[in-house]
Amino acid sequence: MTKSIVLVAAAALVDPDGRVLICQRPEGKQLAGLWEFPGGKVEPGETPEACLIRELEEELGIRVSHACLAPFVFASHEYESFHLLMPLYLVRRWEGIVTNREHKAMAWVKPNGMDRYPMPPADAPLVAWLRDLV
Repeated sequence: MTKSIVLVAAAALVDPDGRVLICQRPEGKQLAGLWEFPGGKVEPGETPEACLIRELEEELGIRVSHACLAPFVFASHEYESFHLLMPLYLVRRWEGIVTNREHKAMAWVKPNGMDRYPMPPADAPLVAWLRDLV
């Protein structure tokens, strides 16, 4: 059986102290309670960058310009009912104050401390890349 491919764009917002923002999935959503990088599903006809600009405004109330999205690494993970392809972008500059609009909780965490936060199977392997860079 062929599984559909779901394209999700995610952002690693990095603050001046080298901490990365992770968000806890709210109750009622798939994988509720797990911690993830902010972002969301890419809509038909939308680029991953346009998706992130839209999602970061909706989820966190911040404005990010296309020029501040730096492609970093991607995840390719097979779930039971679909295959997830998720590019992760580094974001070090944005306008506005990060505000929790949709998640159960948010945390600014150094990459070497992220192992204390349970993450979805697709997100977890990306942390090693962040440890090496940030």
